[in-house]
Amino acid sequence: MWFWMYATRIPAMFAAKIKLDPRLPKSEVLAALPPQVRWKADNYNHLFEQPTVFYAIALALALAVMGQGSGVNATLAWTYVGLRVVHSLLQAVWNNIRARFGVFALCSFTLMVLTFNAARALF
Repeated sequence: MWFWMYATRIPAMFAAKIKLDPRLPKSEVLAALPPQVRWKADNYNHLFEQPTVFYAIALALALAVMGQGSGVNATLAWTYVGLRVVHSLLQAVWNNIRARFGVFALCSFTLMVLTFNAARALF
C-alpha cells in the first residue's frame, strides 16, 4: 500500500512542481495533486488512524504468546517508539519535510522487520 502511495505521489509532486514548504498546511500542498493521487494517500492515512492501537496490541500479544517479546524484538519495538517520538518532535518544532520523511522511512522499516519477525516466529 505505501509503495503505491509513493509511486504515484512523488512523480505527481514533481509534475506539479510542488515546493516542500513546511509553513503551508498539508491540505494546501495536496490540493495541487490530482484526486487519484490524494486517494491513495488518504487510504494510507486511514490505515494508521484508529487501528494503530489494535495493531500494536495484536503484534505485542502475538510476540509475547510466541515467547518472542524480548531481545531483538523488544529493541525493535522501543526503536520504533523512539523514532515516532523524534518524528513528532520534528513536525512540532522544525517541520522539515525531508527530515520527517527520513525518520518516517526508518519507522516503517523498523515496523516491517518487527512484523517479519512475528510472522517468522508464527510459521
